[in-house]
Amino acid sequence: MTEQLTVAVGRRAARAILIDDRGRLVLIKRTKPGQAPYWTAPGGGVEDADASVEAALYRELVEELGAEATNASQVFLFSSPSDRGVAVQHFFVARLASLDESARSGPEFSDSSRGGYELDRVALRGDDLAAIDLKPTALKEFILANREALQVEAGVVS
Repeated sequence: MTEQLTVAVGRRAARAILIDDRGRLVLIKRTKPGQAPYWTAPGGGVEDADASVEAALYRELVEELGAEATNASQVFLFSSPSDRGVAVQHFFVARLASLDESARSGPEFSDSSRGGYELDRVALRGDDLAAIDLKPTALKEFILANREALQVEAGVVS
């Protein structure tokens, strides 16, 4: 008889591997006092009011970037331990349709103690992506290994 382990999902998040028309990743450069800068995919927590994880993705893109995206397709799942169970991040590849930084409205912009959230674009071709600290590391490795397929999936032809 095998023993089953039940693990609670403490937090679920939706994040975008967001690609613009020039084949660049649209990322958030995070700066915090006393820490080296790092980059992260835009997105955030799934809320009870969200109809689905994908709906949370679209809402988060509007809040964090003032962006709309198309062709979203879940391509990567990442989990890590958290104080409330397991944190699960759903990563969707998507194509950037529009962006208006003045429309950014997430709670992170009203609390300066959370540090900086700077919009950045990083080329998928070449060595730019390899040179930055994209978190989580498993996401960076996944993107580097699948750059061409991600562009195709997002509908970006370069």
